[in-house]
Amino acid sequence: MLDYSEEAARYDASRGGEPRAEAAARAVLGLLPADVRSLLDVACGTGIVTRRLAAGRDGIRVTGADLTPEMARYAAARLPGAVVLADSRRLPFRDGEFDAVTSVWLLHLLRRPEDVRAAVAECARVLRPGGVYVTTVDKSAAHNVGSDIDAILASRPPSPVLDASGAVEAYAVAQGLLPVGASRFPGRGQGRSPRRTIADLRRGWFVTLPPGDPRADAYAARLAALPDQDRPRPEPSFALRAFRKAE
Repeated sequence: MLDYSEEAARYDASRGGEPRAEAAARAVLGLLPADVRSLLDVACGTGIVTRRLAAGRDGIRVTGADLTPEMARYAAARLPGAVVLADSRRLPFRDGEFDAVTSVWLLHLLRRPEDVRAAVAECARVLRPGGVYVTTVDKSAAHNVGSDIDAILASRPPSPVLDASGAVEAYAVAQGLLPVGASRFPGRGQGRSPRRTIADLRRGWFVTLPPGDPRADAYAARLAALPDQDRPRPEPSFALRAFRKAE
């Protein structure tokens, strides 16, 4: 698991920066009703997407929440007075406080199915009746674009898939959230090159191949033998699901 306190300073640049944030925010806003006036962005990270959600609609009040102080510090610089430190499984807000709740690139990071279930339940709790919850799902699958890099990594030990679309839908329905839409957006600037993938491997991006594991060295050697070491392969395509809270 990456240390997001250490990751905060390079998070945006290593993940597509503003182009990726713009694509994500546009897709999220496309799933929200026009009458949304208050939005909570859970696990807002550096606020790079959150700021675009706030700027994308006139009259909308956006609040960001993140568990990592260093990430929240960056977010607070982008959204002064609108960011709080909070655990997605125990949100410090009233029942029904928001017209919309979003969680972009959160659920796949949680450790256990119970944590995902709890996070979805909390997002549902703070959502008003008739409000909409939008979340990314199937994060790992988005990065498998059928490249030569993917062919090498295909045999690595699998990670648990905690944000599978079907499981997230089941958790949402159990909380009175009904499916109302889906969308996709490109991970701008996130097409992997062999050299970048080796660097990610070395710093613990692939949790089942921790740095120092002999298997990680073997995968790195195979990646280093690929041609075009700095040529990015195709970009990932991320999936969003939207759910409306019963009235």
